[in-house]
Amino acid sequence: LAMNQAVEDAGGRLSPDAVRRWRERYRHCLAEGDVESPPPSKPPPGTRGRTKRTQARNLLERLQAREDDVLRFLEDSAAPFTNNQGERDLRMTKVQQKISGCFRSWEGAEIFCRMRSFLSTSVKQGLSAHAALEQLFAGEMPLFMRRDERSQAA
Repeated sequence: LAMNQAVEDAGGRLSPDAVRRWRERYRHCLAEGDVESPPPSKPPPGTRGRTKRTQARNLLERLQAREDDVLRFLEDSAAPFTNNQGERDLRMTKVQQKISGCFRSWEGAEIFCRMRSFLSTSVKQGLSAHAALEQLFAGEMPLFMRRDERSQAA
């Protein structure tokens, strides 16, 4: 909540000083995690293979190694804070699989995915799914799909 307010106060972007403070806070949390879940001790001599790590340790190491990726949303306004939209886009495919168990054919799966993609893109472009389907069945192409008008706008 504090971060959302900070972004709004900064006009949609965090100041470099605020980004630095959030990175320091992130690193502090990881340092606390390092104390809670220390790396495994060295194996005795003559032992082969890698030392087993806990799931918590594996996650901690990934968060440390991928800090720039995890915090990309701090500096890049195009990067979403969560991956919820991606998960929402996949949800209907999983629901379809649960209802019918599977797709009857590869072609049916492709058609289903193409339609879900079209509807999801329509909504993201500000056009309701209903309006997009009406245009599609009326033989009209939605504005966001028209190449000539998109290239003129660019």
